[in-house]
Amino acid sequence: MAAKIQAPEKELRFTRSGQAALFWMASAMLAAVGVTLLATAIYRDTNPELLHPLWALIPLGLSVGLGRIAVSLTRHAYLILTPLGLEIFPFFRPAAGMQLVMWQELDHSSANEKLTRLTLHRDAAETSGIHLSLRPICRDRRTLLAKAISGRLSPASRNGH
Repeated sequence: MAAKIQAPEKELRFTRSGQAALFWMASAMLAAVGVTLLATAIYRDTNPELLHPLWALIPLGLSVGLGRIAVSLTRHAYLILTPLGLEIFPFFRPAAGMQLVMWQELDHSSANEKLTRLTLHRDAAETSGIHLSLRPICRDRRTLLAKAISGRLSPASRNGH
């Protein structure tokens, strides 16, 4: 059972919905292959070289599996910005591998031009930090994330202004 969120209005959640699109497409393609195998099975009397309809279970089963992964990626968080810090959830076993980076640990952030990678720097010399891929996040959400993090790490927000 999931824990109840204390103050959901104070956090920003970013899912892997950009990454989920690939899994949705693959699931749809495998479902189409499975349905095609089932549809051509009625012609086995005419052409006995056609595959048996049970072969459709393989792509249909894979389609269901990829669909479940896509639903999970769409619904569950990749990054959560909270008042305490930034919660980072990995692809595999997100509940067990979650990493919390406190805002006090970070000095500033930077992103590349295409907003596909975000770097959280722990010091001003940029010798230590965390690289985050932003590709799992939808393109239109990446600018919001970059602005939210840079705004939170700005000197004005650190001084309480």
